[in-house]
Amino acid sequence: MENTHPSHREMRSATGEDVYIAQTVEESPLRAPTLEEAITPRRPRYVRPIILFLLTCLSTFWVGATLWRPSLYGYFPGDDPFMPFRRAAVTNWEEGLIYMVCLIGILLAHEMGHYVATVIYRVPASLPHFIPFPLGPFGTMGAVIAMDGRRADRRQIFDIGLAGPLAGLAICLPVALIGLLTLDFDRPQAGGAVLDLPYVLVLALDWLRPDSYEAYRQQGGVWVAQLNPYFMAGWFGLLVTAINMAPVSQLDGGHVIYTLFGPRGRWIARGFILFAVLYVVFASAYVWTVMLLLVTLMGIDHPPTANDRVPLGLGRAVLGAASLAIPFLCLPPRLITLVGM
Repeated sequence: MENTHPSHREMRSATGEDVYIAQTVEESPLRAPTLEEAITPRRPRYVRPIILFLLTCLSTFWVGATLWRPSLYGYFPGDDPFMPFRRAAVTNWEEGLIYMVCLIGILLAHEMGHYVATVIYRVPASLPHFIPFPLGPFGTMGAVIAMDGRRADRRQIFDIGLAGPLAGLAICLPVALIGLLTLDFDRPQAGGAVLDLPYVLVLALDWLRPDSYEAYRQQGGVWVAQLNPYFMAGWFGLLVTAINMAPVSQLDGGHVIYTLFGPRGRWIARGFILFAVLYVVFASAYVWTVMLLLVTLMGIDHPPTANDRVPLGLGRAVLGAASLAIPFLCLPPRLITLVGM
């Protein structure tokens, strides 16, 4: 995911280089920039992204070591209150490590796809900021970069927006396929929740027909106790990609829709939100409520680019149209079904 970063203004130094000066709410409108500020190019900040990256590595390792049930572990008063944490890390360290490497690799590929594109087009952007969440079943809430999208024209916004999902899928699909083919449906149907499969994985099962094919058809989903780290990382990666490709506002899909259709793309975004609300209500898919609220609060309409008249070309138009199928292929319709709760 990447978001426009509006809090910078452009200046040009005596050497002809573009420089960017942060404007904060504390800055007085009468204050002139110092010479050092005026000639110093804005550089990415490293400390916060690195700290968040390391924390997300730890949180995804932890969640994988708990076999995606961190809620079963907590602080227990006694002689050694942290024994459950150590026991999980020692017993299931391999699952935790594989899950961490796969999921971080997927998210990093996605965000670096955006970031490299901004570097190529000289659009100011932050480094990827990962979001650790050790209390949830995935260990993270994804990652995000911020960029000054006002400096990018129509073609550049298209490339920046689509580079992330395509780079992420290049890692995510093989990982998800490995996990799919190594699912063990002989394990008990336990864990309190069943994960639905996105259509792209259903197609893979129908085509490959592995030994687990009939067992999956009978169950109609994957229980938590049957998960493996490859499948879980790939499944979450597909989910994140599908959400990012929703045709709304500053999401990757919002960039694609706007660059394909211009201001008319805003009607597609509004129609999508209306459809999503109706789906949540009439299909009782309330698990999507929080995500829908977050996307709506970001704003539905996409802002104009630096130059909306730059042509995309036939190749980009075809690729963009094809990418609109990503949410339908990668999004699990029922997401997660809680059982016995």
